[in-house]
Formats: sequence, C-alpha cells, structure tokens
Amino acid sequence: MQQTLTADGFRVEAGVAEIPTAFVATFGAGKPVIGILAEFDALPGLSQQADPVKNPRAGTEAGHGCGHHLFGTASVAAAIALKNLMTKNKIPGTLKLYGTPAEEGGSGKVYMVRAGLFEGTDVVLHWHPSDKNSANAATSLANLSAKFRFHGISAHASGTPERGRSALDGVESMNYMVNMMREHISSDARIHYIITDGGKAPNVVPDFAEVYYYVRHPNPETVKTLFERVVKCADGAATGTETKMDYEIIGGVYNLLPNITLAKAMHQNLSRVGGVSYSQADLEFAKKLRESFGNSKSEIAEAGQVEPFRTGDRSGGSTDVADVSWVVPTVGLRTGTWVPGTPAHSWQAVACGGMDIGVKGMLVAAKTLTLTGIDLLTDPALLQTATLEFQQARGAGFRYEPLLGDRKPALDYRDNPGQPTD
Repeated sequence: MQQTLTADGFRVEAGVAEIPTAFVATFGAGKPVIGILAEFDALPGLSQQADPVKNPRAGTEAGHGCGHHLFGTASVAAAIALKNLMTKNKIPGTLKLYGTPAEEGGSGKVYMVRAGLFEGTDVVLHWHPSDKNSANAATSLANLSAKFRFHGISAHASGTPERGRSALDGVESMNYMVNMMREHISSDARIHYIITDGGKAPNVVPDFAEVYYYVRHPNPETVKTLFERVVKCADGAATGTETKMDYEIIGGVYNLLPNITLAKAMHQNLSRVGGVSYSQADLEFAKKLRESFGNSKSEIAEAGQVEPFRTGDRSGGSTDVADVSWVVPTVGLRTGTWVPGTPAHSWQAVACGGMDIGVKGMLVAAKTLTLTGIDLLTDPALLQTATLEFQQARGAGFRYEPLLGDRKPALDYRDNPGQPTD
C-alpha cells in the first residue's frame, strides 16, 4: 500500500504511533482535510482456500475472516481516485490515507488517535466487508480486553500434590466466578474468554496459566466498571488457590459515535452505486457455499440490494474505528463482499474474500467512498452540518481518554503466552 501510494504522488510517513506497519499517506494541502481508513488484519484459525467447502490453505493458520485484505485495498483505490479528481479539476484540500493494522483485538487505531494523528482532520471515511450493502447510522460495543496470568508452584501431580499450587486452578476459579457474575450484569453486556495457557502436562502441577478476556458494553464507563468486577474475581481466585495473579490490558475501544448527516450522504452514494451483481459462476459458488450455513434466512438476491437507511442500529461487535469517531466526525458503510448469510469470522467469509464476489463488493465500497469524498470536498455546508452534529453528540466538555491507558502498542499480543508484551 505504501509503495502504491508513493508511486501515485502521496507523501508517506511510515511506522507512526510506535507501530511498524502503521502509516499515514498525505496528498494536497489546505482545507478540508479528508481522512480515509485502510485496515489490514487477519484472524488466527481461519485458514481457507477460495473454495465453497472447508479447505484450509497449506502453510498458514490465519485467514481474512473479516475481509480486512479488501478493506485496505478499496480505501487506497478511493484515495487515488480522489487524488486524480482533485488534480484534474484543481479542487483544493488534503487527503490522508491512514494505514491501520491490528483492528482485531490489537486496537491499532487507538494508538494512532492517542498519538494525535487525527488532529486537524475534518472528517474520516471508512467501510467494512459484510454480507449486505448498507450505510446506516449505527453504533457498536465498547470493549476492554486483558490477559490474566496466574503463577503457582509446580510439583508432581501424583507423587507430591500437596507441594503444588496450581496456576490452572487459579484460572478455572476465576472463570467460574466470572460465569457466576453473568447472572448479575445487564443483558446488553458481553464477557468472553479463552485459556491461552493451561499447563504443559497433566502429571505436572502447572506453575503458570493464562486466560484472555474481553468485556463489552454499549457504554465505555460501564465497561470499566464490569472490568473492575472481573479483576476482583481474579484476585479472589488467586487468594483461594494460593497463587499470585497479575494482568495486562491488551486492548480497549469506545463505542462508535454515529453521524446521521454523514450517514445519509453516504447512503445516497451507495444507492447510486448499487449492490453486487453475481455472474453465473458467482451464483454456483454461492449456492454451494450456502449448503454449509444451516438455516440461513438470507437470500442470494440480497447481494444486489441496498438496505433502506436506518438509525439506531447497534452492532454486537467492537471496533477501534470507534475511538476515531469520538475525535473526528466519522462515517462508514458495509458492502456485500460475502455471500448473503455468511457470518463474519468464518471460513466461509475467507473463501468469499478470495473470489470475484469479494472483489466486486470491494469495488462498490471504493466507488462509494470516492463519491462521498467528492461531496465533502465540494460541499462545505455538508461538512459544517456534520461537524455541528458531531460536537453536539459528544457534548460540551468531552475529553477523550483511551480505555487502554498509556500502555505501548501490544505488537505481539497473539504470541508468546505468559510473556508480557511491551
């Protein structure tokens, strides 16, 4: 992406916000300053060929289960198209393409916000792969994640069990208490975890164990309160099992702050571009893939449709785009890069992302981003109205503070369980 943008006349600043793969590419000068987010990321355990049946790729564990290989590519295409239009028509303004890694739990954009990289930017555009085409004014769940590490005493599990203090007992006791806690939290909260290290052999009392938690809620303040309760469970587990516990916050993101003014403008442009048109080969692939869905209520024809505009929607997921949306007016869309009915974070989504189906949806996004960028560059009233709505939605006296605090970027958060990240 950096090479392509440099070759097209953008000035690229690499390695920003202490993240080696994060960058900002800039073209033009003066106001308005239009930002475009370009994500690139993958997920472990979702390796898959571009086939309609489950078929992992050899030599890799990861896969683009949320389509972030398409995300960044379409954003770069839109930035270059806008640059060409600005040059040809002598339209003043500045474009900033933000190369943003590690959305999937790494909170990459949060560090970029914290580093001040969005200061002076007037508006930010983004998109996301989906199984439908929409540009609704929606919000999301705030999220705080952490790894809880328990330290015990190893011993022979059968010969001298009384000499051991199991770190895994600490993890399991914590999990039990958190699961009990679920009965006493609001229904719109979400807590989930995986045990990343539970020991190495059954006949050895593990002296180290680690569990990785996500805590989510629509309100960031509630997330912090729930997280404090989870920490108390961990403290209690350590006391009861005579182990020691420490934890490391890995990521933290706000809830998306929707902007209805911008969303309406983007929806108008998405409707103008239209949905995805399937070829006969696409249809055959889609029909075969849908055999793995079970009881999906979606129809293949939905790929060519644009959902009616709505407000008030809330995603069950979380995104670091949210932190951007609290410091700059932000708007996004979703396009059908996956066969209708395909769940995100699935091998089926990975398969679609390697087909023409994914590319066609990606081009819908690139065109919609470009058209919306033109509107913002040429219609000052649109940006003024959106900015006023943004200021009112945040409220007077709002001060952004990242949920992850002042920790350095968790560059290796998926690796080396038990070893603290920088």
